Amino acid sequence: MSRDDSKNPGTQKTIAGPVRPREVYFSEHAFMGLLLSSAEVFKKESLGYLLGYRLDDRFIIEHAFSLQTARRKRRGVIFHRRDEKKIELILSNFPKLQIVGDFHSHTPYGEARGLDVPSPLDVKGMKKDNVYVIIAINESAKTRAWKDNRDGSISGSMGNFYFRISAYVFHSRTGTPRKALIRCPLPARLKVR
Repeated sequence: MSRDDSKNPGTQKTIAGPVRPREVYFSEHAFMGLLLSSAEVFKKESLGYLLGYRLDDRFIIEHAFSLQTARRKRRGVIFHRRDEKKIELILSNFPKLQIVGDFHSHTPYGEARGLDVPSPLDVKGMKKDNVYVIIAINESAKTRAWKDNRDGSISGSMGNFYFRISAYVFHSRTGTPRKALIRCPLPARLKVR
């Protein structure tokens, strides 16, 4: 697993909407894992697995856990297959949960803000019918309430950060990732400071 975004923010293109409706439901634990993982290593990218299960038209994400041995950079993350095997052996003992995809963050670089759009290398690493979550995390002095966005993403601020979270599903038929609609009951209840 490797994420290494180009230093040129122009390589990140807008991705078209879903071919058919796909939804991604986050539990409170999973949502919290996404925020904490990306904030903890801010200025470098986070990387982790999404654990849950697939249904015909949606993903249910119960847990999002950060990969601690990943080698983090400002514009990418590298995770070795040998470490992935260790995790897969342990997870095989929990048949109700499976790895349904992964998440990583995009942070600011130079004057460019972190974007919630997959880079060409992100797209290259996607597998059919998995879900991929990108957390754009940027510093912000302004407080913004959490909301559902028209494009299916969610966004809001917490602490000194503004987050925009998008989910993508790779469709082998079209050869492109398509945005999925995020459902998360927690952000609406968050208190902003």
